[in-house]
Amino acid sequence: MKDFAGKIAVITGGGTGMGRELARQLVAEGCNVAMCDVSEAAMAETKRLCEIEKLPQGLRVTTHVADVSIEDHLKRFRDELAEQQKTDRIHLLFNNAGIGGGGSLFTNTREQWERTFNICWGGVYLGVRTFLPMLVAADEAHIVNTASVNGFWASIGMGQAHTAYSSAKFAVKGFTEALINDLRLHAPHVKCSVVMPGHIGTSIVSNSRKVQSADGSERLNADEVALTRKRMVAAGVPDAEKMSDDDIQAVFAERARSFLEDAPTTAAQAAKIILDGVKAERWRILVGDDARRLDERVRATPEQAYDRAFYESFTQEVGWRLG
Repeated sequence: MKDFAGKIAVITGGGTGMGRELARQLVAEGCNVAMCDVSEAAMAETKRLCEIEKLPQGLRVTTHVADVSIEDHLKRFRDELAEQQKTDRIHLLFNNAGIGGGGSLFTNTREQWERTFNICWGGVYLGVRTFLPMLVAADEAHIVNTASVNGFWASIGMGQAHTAYSSAKFAVKGFTEALINDLRLHAPHVKCSVVMPGHIGTSIVSNSRKVQSADGSERLNADEVALTRKRMVAAGVPDAEKMSDDDIQAVFAERARSFLEDAPTTAAQAAKIILDGVKAERWRILVGDDARRLDERVRATPEQAYDRAFYESFTQEVGWRLG
């Protein structure tokens, strides 16, 4: 698939981050886009940004509220886009939606853990299941599943558990690699890629809090404040045990800001790398120099990948602040 003009793309998690930038860049190339997200307001902003430059006649950008961990939501999304996009086929599927949180089997609830896992892994699996017939119906098609560097390195630092997200991203990576041959055998005109980004500037920290919380707030609740303080103490943060609740809230807000604004790769840059990889039919798309370096290090010394010396030398090399 050398160009996207006239094609139809489905993007999950299109309200912010890489999903938003994928939508903008695809529309700029003349591709029709149908996106879903849990936030109608966020998708409305994505659509507005797509339409800043007048769309070519007939080009469609549609938005659909859906939680990708719920199969009935995805089926409704599929049926709505078929009607609104006036199509029985799609050419591109970007299973991009994801959240963090629920990292520990010990300190997080089962509900939090499974919420992260069911969105990050279940959303990819259900996305492929739901849209596969429409992809097969096209003359050429491509599935793009977003994993992470946490799909080959299951950690964000020695001071914090990261089991739910990492387990989900390992599943996405393995599923997509297995899908390569499944498609070759049964639908050779459909290709697939697994995307493994490093630190990309997105709102995943604040968005994850909204999705995980019952109130949709970006602020930590009392239990989360206590857990954050405990993690900071364990990580050796000076005087963390003496910090007020407001101080802890400020630390969390700064982490969300920094993750978005201080990342080595922007969401727009990441989207371009992904789309270039699709055009080149690369099944494995590493996004960011940090992702490439980490991949090389884990492959070179897999037995040391979870030792403190590995953490410290890598984070110093790429400037990450983990945990």
